[in-house]
Amino acid sequence: MDPLAAAVVAGAPADELARIDVPSHYTAVHLRAEDAGKFTGVADKDVRKTLHVGPVPMPELAPDEVLVAVMASGINYNTVWSAMFEPRSTFGYLRRFARGGRWAARHDQPFHAVGSDAAGVVVRAGTGVRRWRVGDEVVVSPVYVDDEEPATHADGMLGESMVAWGFETNFGGLAHYCVARASQLLPKPARLTWEEAASNPLCAGTAYRMLVGERGARMTQGDVVLVWGAAGGLGAYAVQLVRSGGGIAVGVVSSEEKAAYARSLGCHAVVDRARIGLTGRAPADPAAVGKRLGRCVRDAVGEDPHIVFEHVGRATFGVSVFVVRRGGTVVTCGSSTGYRHEFDNRYLWMRLKRIIGSHGANLHEQAAVHRLLDLGHVRPALTVTYPLHETAEAARLVQCNLHTGKVGVLALAPRPGLGARNEAE
Repeated sequence: MDPLAAAVVAGAPADELARIDVPSHYTAVHLRAEDAGKFTGVADKDVRKTLHVGPVPMPELAPDEVLVAVMASGINYNTVWSAMFEPRSTFGYLRRFARGGRWAARHDQPFHAVGSDAAGVVVRAGTGVRRWRVGDEVVVSPVYVDDEEPATHADGMLGESMVAWGFETNFGGLAHYCVARASQLLPKPARLTWEEAASNPLCAGTAYRMLVGERGARMTQGDVVLVWGAAGGLGAYAVQLVRSGGGIAVGVVSSEEKAAYARSLGCHAVVDRARIGLTGRAPADPAAVGKRLGRCVRDAVGEDPHIVFEHVGRATFGVSVFVVRRGGTVVTCGSSTGYRHEFDNRYLWMRLKRIIGSHGANLHEQAAVHRLLDLGHVRPALTVTYPLHETAEAARLVQCNLHTGKVGVLALAPRPGLGARNEAE
């Protein structure tokens, strides 16, 4: 551990942190450009073969950026995609991003430091940063926007330059340090540990925009919401948002262990995928699976779902369009089982259903769900943590869908349970 990182871990005051030199290199979980073709023709794209932990060069800080000493981070499925080089190599994203000028050009490297969640301490702030200072404890939103683009001021997600931090940019959160724009930061909730705080931004923000935000499904009290993957990272937050918003959550899971976890989060009912004959692949007859699922939902809560929370993709999308009620909404943010979806359009157009695409969360939405976490109305979905040097194993767990909730990673934090403070402190 370098002297600056050691000082952060020891709780050194801001003036001391400002005096210690920033290291020339730092430890990061990263991909290597020469591995980009590693999985060509390979069935099992094991991410443990491409996620490396080791030193990478420290970038120069842009005027609108901060350097954060990362205490904890988390695994998101975009890290799995990155490590599989699917749907395409993220080195292509970095090259495209680098065309944006001098500061963007730093991101085009033969390595890609990944990770889209982080909680830590600001150790440097660019000359143009106004709201954040060395020593501030922060969490990092995964949405990287250009505040000079007009559309950004209507909705940060609509700007053409919006990208996913740590996925389409370099210097992400699975590291001892990360580089973020000041517009990505929110104060770390004092009541949460480092790993709890780091587990929330991507999944909680995404679920909030999908369900509660005015650009999503706009869930209201009494709505029946079907949540695919209700025991996973996204699903765990979706279930809690449905519960706290007065909705009725029906979760779909793949084991009794996951069913118990989903119930503990607030699911009114849980359906096992095996019960409706749904494997990991898209069913030959989505309507038949949808009929079985519909009966399960009606038996449990008495009516069809108003909203389907969809992020599984190819294996479930046709079923989602079928099972949502007349006039209902399927809101989708991802496709972990495949991007090419097939559904019977008759059930969409003739029954007046809607499909809403959703992606991340703007900073206003992120702050809203952040407040719910700070108040304790939504709890972190963290269930397990790994040390940074075992990040590849953590990512493999998510790749194989063997996890519940959110998988955390300790970066500089020496052990779990640190960072929580009483309000009086």
